[in-house]
Amino acid sequence: MINLRNLFRNDFTTLLARLALLYILWALCRVMFYLTNHLAIGPLSWAELPGLLHGALAFDTVSILYVNALFILLSLLPFRFRERPGYRRALKILFLTVNILALLVNVADGVYFRNARKRFTSDEFSYLSNNDNNLPVVLKAIGENWWLLLWFALLVGLLIYGYRKINYQPTRIRNRWAYFGVNLALLLLSVGLVIGAIRGGFSRQTRPITLSNATQYTSSSTKANLILSNPFCILRTAGNPSITYTKFFDQATLDSLYTPYHYPQGEAPILGRRNVVLFILESFSAEHSGLLNPDLYPDGQGFTPFLDSLMREGYYFTNAYANGRKSIEALPSVLSSIPSYRTSFVLMPQALSRMDAMPNLLAEQGYATSFFNGSSRGSMGFGAYATLAGIQTYYSREDYEAAHGRDDFDGYWGIWDEPFLQYMAETLAHTPQPFFASVFTLTSHHPFVVPDRYRDSLPKGKTKVHPGVAYTDMALRRFMETAAQEPWYDSTLFVFVADHVSSETFAPKTLTPTGNTHILYFLYTPDGALRGADTGVTQQIDIMPTVLGLLGNRKPYFAFGRDVLHEPDRRAMAVNGVGENYQAITDSMVLYFNGNEAVSAFALHDTLQRHDLLSTHSPYLEKMETDLKARLQQYYQHVEKGDYLVKPIPSAAATRPETSTPSDSVTSSGK
Repeated sequence: MINLRNLFRNDFTTLLARLALLYILWALCRVMFYLTNHLAIGPLSWAELPGLLHGALAFDTVSILYVNALFILLSLLPFRFRERPGYRRALKILFLTVNILALLVNVADGVYFRNARKRFTSDEFSYLSNNDNNLPVVLKAIGENWWLLLWFALLVGLLIYGYRKINYQPTRIRNRWAYFGVNLALLLLSVGLVIGAIRGGFSRQTRPITLSNATQYTSSSTKANLILSNPFCILRTAGNPSITYTKFFDQATLDSLYTPYHYPQGEAPILGRRNVVLFILESFSAEHSGLLNPDLYPDGQGFTPFLDSLMREGYYFTNAYANGRKSIEALPSVLSSIPSYRTSFVLMPQALSRMDAMPNLLAEQGYATSFFNGSSRGSMGFGAYATLAGIQTYYSREDYEAAHGRDDFDGYWGIWDEPFLQYMAETLAHTPQPFFASVFTLTSHHPFVVPDRYRDSLPKGKTKVHPGVAYTDMALRRFMETAAQEPWYDSTLFVFVADHVSSETFAPKTLTPTGNTHILYFLYTPDGALRGADTGVTQQIDIMPTVLGLLGNRKPYFAFGRDVLHEPDRRAMAVNGVGENYQAITDSMVLYFNGNEAVSAFALHDTLQRHDLLSTHSPYLEKMETDLKARLQQYYQHVEKGDYLVKPIPSAAATRPETSTPSDSVTSSGK
């Protein structure tokens, strides 16, 4: 018979006590990290301590479980040999070894952050492996921070002492089958809890926690570094390629070719101070639109009839491209004008650096900023990056269900688009003007389900995503009808853009790398102030500069994109990653580049990319390659340093270093 008391005196409770010891030691590391870097991090107020402590607990949990995953598994194997002295000694050696190394990294990270202003990640190993001067540098750092060695020795002493004081309590179940059954259940339960804790949640829409999630617990990107802990930072970035790039130009030449610094020159704003409502539409490929693809829909009836009608009354782009291929890559592109190429920007530690994103800039000008997403709070990393970009209020599935109950959950990702967009309209009715409101829709996503009541009325379409696209199009119609009744509607700029191309495509031209990044993007104003079709090339990172220009922003800012209406001297070129290559798209050509040299080129009108023109060695292609090299070098230089702030205004001669588009390029615009 099982003695219930013995269930609470066993290998499992011994394991929990030893893991609890690690939380204490990690907390002491964080105290020392702050004391070492308090000038850079800044003072802490009592009001922000709960959020910081909550975030610290979440990241320490991930870090501790990462380091001790093998120890946990071996401690809970449901066999009696785990009670043998030799096996216990081996576990002790494993526990002390991995955690002493983890404590060493945590302590050393305090010194590294003071000099680099970033946490130590896997990127630094690439640097160390190529630096022959490591030993003298390390010895000098030790000499300058000798007191941290004493702190590290104290932590190691506490670790060893605590391990010994936590007496091992074997499971006291005599029946071998009961022993096996109970311990197998504990093992499976522990594995599930560990996986969920490392991912940051248990729901299917939860993405594994990343460094940028630290901003969910503080509005300061600098203080987010206090929440982070190592070795989480190393292990979480271990799969990401380090930042390596070729420096093609000296700095003066580079700045003359391309710069991410924008200095508005006092152009008359087209719109002036207005509200902004930004829709980021899940998987809204250009392929879905009949207006954008008359060749695919001879009758003009695509799967976005409402959006097509708005485009005809607004200002739409026929050649708009995504800068990334994942939903989370759309947010920095759209909100901050920072693209993702080979690595998602939000997965880089440099994503925590200070930036003047569009919501930040508008908040400084008196705008109320908000972000709406029908998935659970923290899902997909949206909330983390939105906070980093300057979003003041985040509305999620939990907020919707608190107001309207739980009946509108789609069973997979979050709240159906139709009711959630109505909730957004309802919330904006009580938001002070001017405001910047952004929303990320959900329904047009795998597994491609729609509400039962619409299943028979929506078009079946050519792919699995089309019913969901048609449903979201209908939900947007209802939102605009509701919003049109509100006093803020007429003085609002509406921006519609896809996050990326859908995984479900049918047209041959959409299968090429260019077609597979071609998205829906347009601007709409109810009063008709913006109208026309723009056939020039644009991209997601152009949205921030263009919107700021329309609103009349006069403050200099940092952005990798261009204001398509006010910066004609900045060459139009959309850039994104295609596997290990880069794709550059202009109004007439598409160029593929491997990081060192061009590998192929096609005319933009060659939609199936059958005729490689690289061997023609045209001056335009050479100029295009030079332009692309400059953009990539500027991007990686700034990302490497985490430098996303504009420099002071230079002399007038240096404010527009880029030359105009080469004369043999083909551009056509409705401007």
